[in-house]
Amino acid sequence: MLKNDMLEQWDRENFFHPSTHLADFARGEVAHRVVTTGDGCHIEDRDGNRLLDAFAGLYCVNVGYGRKEIAEAISDQAHELAYYHAYVGHGTEASITLAKMILDRAPDHMSKVYFGLSGSDANETNVKLIWYYNNILGRPEKKKIISRWRGYHGSGLMTGSLTGLELFHKKFDLPLAQVVHTEAPYYFRRDDLDQSEAEFVAHCVAELEALIAREGADTIAAFIGEPVLGTGGIVPPPEGYWPAIQKVLQKHDILLVADEVVTGFGRLGSMMGSDHYGLKPDLMTIAKGLTSAYAPLSGSIVSDKMWKVLEQGTDENGPIGHGWTYSAHPIGAAAGVANLKLIDTLGLVKNAGETGAYFNKVMAEALGGHAHVGDVRGEGMMCAVEFVKDRDSRGFFDASEKVGPRVAAALLEQGVIGRAMPQGDILGFAPPFCLTPAEADEVAEKTRVAVSLVLG
Repeated sequence: MLKNDMLEQWDRENFFHPSTHLADFARGEVAHRVVTTGDGCHIEDRDGNRLLDAFAGLYCVNVGYGRKEIAEAISDQAHELAYYHAYVGHGTEASITLAKMILDRAPDHMSKVYFGLSGSDANETNVKLIWYYNNILGRPEKKKIISRWRGYHGSGLMTGSLTGLELFHKKFDLPLAQVVHTEAPYYFRRDDLDQSEAEFVAHCVAELEALIAREGADTIAAFIGEPVLGTGGIVPPPEGYWPAIQKVLQKHDILLVADEVVTGFGRLGSMMGSDHYGLKPDLMTIAKGLTSAYAPLSGSIVSDKMWKVLEQGTDENGPIGHGWTYSAHPIGAAAGVANLKLIDTLGLVKNAGETGAYFNKVMAEALGGHAHVGDVRGEGMMCAVEFVKDRDSRGFFDASEKVGPRVAAALLEQGVIGRAMPQGDILGFAPPFCLTPAEADEVAEKTRVAVSLVLG
């Protein structure tokens, strides 16, 4: 297509892209793409390329692209009231309604919703609330937070510290001292290949207990985890993991934060990942699927147990000193209301479970026998393919070979978007919930072709 504008030049000269090799992009060695429209599971760029987005943006466009119901709700709200703050008791019909809708879908013991804009700021809020909670209870030393290696919880100073991925720590002086990390529930990458799943779970529990013993339970405030590891490799937990971990946390009076930014509102075929795995969190982090990314919005859902202490704190100390200018932004809230209604109306949670199971099945059938595919795993509308140099020894490729990115690039050439995960040669998928069986077949077949082109 003939270019008659300056967009590409302006892009390279002015736009700071996240998670991008900045020098390569500025030199023009990394392709740029201007996305113009989307419909269902597909996006289209200004060059007319139509792509099946099998990652739903960044796990977030859950209802699919082009939903007029959400666009109209955003427009109506903008015309009626584009903005007002939520400080000192102010609200809007949209923000109040959405809070009610969220709590109707959350576990029964949850109490209130605090709104932000992204999963990162929601987890920053969670950390502050945890520290406040323990200060009110007279436990000023109980402040450390346990996260897991390979977990993803944001890109701020505290949230980037909670994230357990090298890329988010290296050269940023992270993690901060208040964060400590424990074993990821990543059975495929266990050190002892002779371990059964049950033995590996026992190992994870033993590692957690040892960490608590080293640090002192009286210094540890909370444990944060995604029901399914997301950016760290799309890793469902081994059977029995979450019940075993929760027993340890309860024994030591450690709060549980369930980071549901990816799993919340249906991605696993259950409304919440906490329901799916039987978690009873003290805080829940929500974002992405809350609005299907039609507008920025996040939330921290606070349990009854914590809320009572927060009330006590304000009785003793006055108003709580935490807030964002755009907390409960009415446009984001209106998008959230329309999005959750659409999820219900279209039966998308059910489809995420049923078509997601089919998707994982056909992916395993298409790729599971390849000599360089070590694992095909997933849950609901999430799937990952992990590449190995040698299946028998579970030997991995050197990072310099960039196997994951090369397969993702070959897949893009086939017209399908998957994501090369940032740590390890893992190709991830998290399609919109409206994915059809025919589209699942297409993704599986084109991934098979892409893998063959790169790895033979």
